[in-house]
Amino acid sequence: MDTAVTSSPAFPRVHIATDHAGMELSAHLVSHLTAKGYDVVDHGPKEYDALDDYPPFCINAALAVVADQQAGTHALGIVLGGSGNGEQIAANKVKGVRAALAWNHSTATLAREHNDANVVAVGGRQHTVEEATELIEAFLAEPFSNDERHVRRIGKIAAYESTGEVIE
Repeated sequence: MDTAVTSSPAFPRVHIATDHAGMELSAHLVSHLTAKGYDVVDHGPKEYDALDDYPPFCINAALAVVADQQAGTHALGIVLGGSGNGEQIAANKVKGVRAALAWNHSTATLAREHNDANVVAVGGRQHTVEEATELIEAFLAEPFSNDERHVRRIGKIAAYESTGEVIE
């Protein structure tokens, strides 16, 4: 990853990973988002393998999102699979990641607006390339609302993640 390049506020650095079922969509998104001005980092896989294990790809993308954010770089992530479920679960195992499965425009934008999700999961077998691209673009473009209730709720999730304590 080229750490000398920093993303602009309008265009976050985007870390992307997939399994074999999302490779076509991933290749499209890397090209499409790069052409739009995003700094896209592809965490793989590099070649098709129907028996691949997606967790390392998705975890590495999620780790990179958190590392960038901790370094002050505006970064978001995309994890793709057949359904997006396993990829979301893998990404959510990384401390500091809030990965959301998006299946329509509303879930994509609300993930950012209300939950400040920093990774989006999309099922490549659930949408056309055009539909999935629209979901990803909606997610990337939507800002977090910074509404006090959402900040408070995210804080409670982060506290549990760090301490194991459930805050009422």
